[in-house]
Amino acid sequence: MMQGRLAAWLVRPSPPPLSTGIAVGAGFIVVETLLVYPLRHVAPREALALVYLFGVLLVSTVWGLWLGVATSIVSAVAFDYFHTPPVRLFTTEDWRDWLELAVYLMVAGVGSSVAQLARARTLDAIERRRETDAVAELTRLILGADDVRAVLPEAADRLADAMQLPYAAIELGQVPPHEGRTQLPLRPGALIVPADLPDRVMRRLRDGVVPGLATVLRAGCSLQVSRTDLQALLTQQAALRRVAVLVARGGAPAELTAAVAAEAAQLFDADATRVLRRDGPGMVTVVAEHGRSAAEPMLGKRLNPSGGVSALVLRDSRPARMDSYDGRSGSLADLARAEGFHASAGAPIVVDGQVWGVLVALWCRIGPAPPGAEHELAQFTDLVATAIANTESREELNASRARLVFAADEGRRDIERELHDRVLQRLISLGLELSIADALVPQELGELRSRLSDTAAGLSGVLEDLQRIVRGIHPAIVSQGGLGSAIKALARRCPVPVAVRTGPKRRLPGYVEVAAYYVVSEAIANSAEHANASAIDVDLDIIADGSALDGSAPGEVLSVTVHHDGVGADPRQDFGLAGVRDRVEALGGTLALTSSDGHGTSLNVRLPVGGQDGQGAEDGRSFGGT
Repeated sequence: MMQGRLAAWLVRPSPPPLSTGIAVGAGFIVVETLLVYPLRHVAPREALALVYLFGVLLVSTVWGLWLGVATSIVSAVAFDYFHTPPVRLFTTEDWRDWLELAVYLMVAGVGSSVAQLARARTLDAIERRRETDAVAELTRLILGADDVRAVLPEAADRLADAMQLPYAAIELGQVPPHEGRTQLPLRPGALIVPADLPDRVMRRLRDGVVPGLATVLRAGCSLQVSRTDLQALLTQQAALRRVAVLVARGGAPAELTAAVAAEAAQLFDADATRVLRRDGPGMVTVVAEHGRSAAEPMLGKRLNPSGGVSALVLRDSRPARMDSYDGRSGSLADLARAEGFHASAGAPIVVDGQVWGVLVALWCRIGPAPPGAEHELAQFTDLVATAIANTESREELNASRARLVFAADEGRRDIERELHDRVLQRLISLGLELSIADALVPQELGELRSRLSDTAAGLSGVLEDLQRIVRGIHPAIVSQGGLGSAIKALARRCPVPVAVRTGPKRRLPGYVEVAAYYVVSEAIANSAEHANASAIDVDLDIIADGSALDGSAPGEVLSVTVHHDGVGADPRQDFGLAGVRDRVEALGGTLALTSSDGHGTSLNVRLPVGGQDGQGAEDGRSFGGT
């Protein structure tokens, strides 16, 4: 290690000061001259002359040829003057003196040449290391930057400091020529340096810096593009995930289309997005929109799609784009120009193989729509189509369940009418005939009269049981007296005290009143038979529905609440409540059961009020009954 440090010091790029070299050379000559004195008695002249070679070699190696030549001459003169007879007399007649001087000069020349070559190689290694360090530092700077162009000035300054340049600049793209500057192509861009740099520095830049810097720049630009694409993909997937969550939750179509319009506008930096529903040939309706422009709101308006990108989408059933509205005619083209839009892209919403509508994105800036925007919009329309298909399936299922309920009620009504109008009347007639027959039997036939009386009493009991069964099959009292009267009749027949509070006195659709009646009837029966209740409260009211189930404008619902102070109930085990839940949900309503120890149980049912039917509204009978 010590030898390596000594060798590095001997051939370092910058030699010590000349004065130091002169002092070192003089010191070596003095020491060598003194060292020769004790040796001249034991060694020949040729061996003694070699002692001076160490000083010559050291000085020529460290301080170069000229000081080495001077040291050689002084060493030859000192050896001849002090140690060659006649001593203390300098002569030039002896050929050996010239030989010694020649050897000294040759050693000085060889030593200085070898040192100069080693020094040049050391300097080259240092410069190469400097180039490598500069490229490595630029690599860390450029590859670690989110925006390559933004860090190029700092990278150029660091390169100039590392390469000891007056200045440097790194530019991307085409750079115009400039007097006094040299452009070293990087592809992309160029490295700009002063034109008056030494050839050695310029060669170092071309051969050592430019290739590595060009590779780093290309990698940095590619990495930036990949990072940008990845960020865009993550943003798009996050938007799609948020929409997919709404789809999975079964959100209303109005809520979903509004969310899709907002997400698409943000993702594609669009000035406006709209969801258009196809309403027959030549017409669309705006069912959702999102925009930051000052254009007039179009939500709910019916439009003719001619001239717009939606017409292309509806015609071809595939994504389309329109990079300019200039020269286009049609209602939507005129509307787009009036609103300040210059480009648009759209994708179809396909439900069950049919185009349901179009998702359109519009831009005010002059220029084409973003590349591939129409195909990326299709990813949102797939989710919208899924949600719409799910909603339509649910609506069809609910409608089917409602039809089953209506059919069952109608069947019950027919059975009730048949039993009431025929069977009950026939039984009543038979009872009357038995009574007449009993009156005609003579007194002496007591046993016969007793049997007739028992038969009449049994027939009367059957009649009462049948009447109770008829009321259970279909509550005719609801149709005749209204829901309030029917509920009060139930309360009077219940063995547990029942308090009934009715809301506004108005009639409701027949299916709503019948469903509410069954809810209260089942709840009161369960409360009396299974809950050990001491009191039951029934509340009926019509309230506003703040969020309609289908996302439309708020409507009204009938709220039915039955509360008792007994033990709780479990809908999973009570088949009566399970049947009530099925009936309520089939009509688009909701059922909630809450129970807690010490506070009883509450059953709350909400049934949408769609309007009055003929049965419920006849004769203007009131909701609360008489």
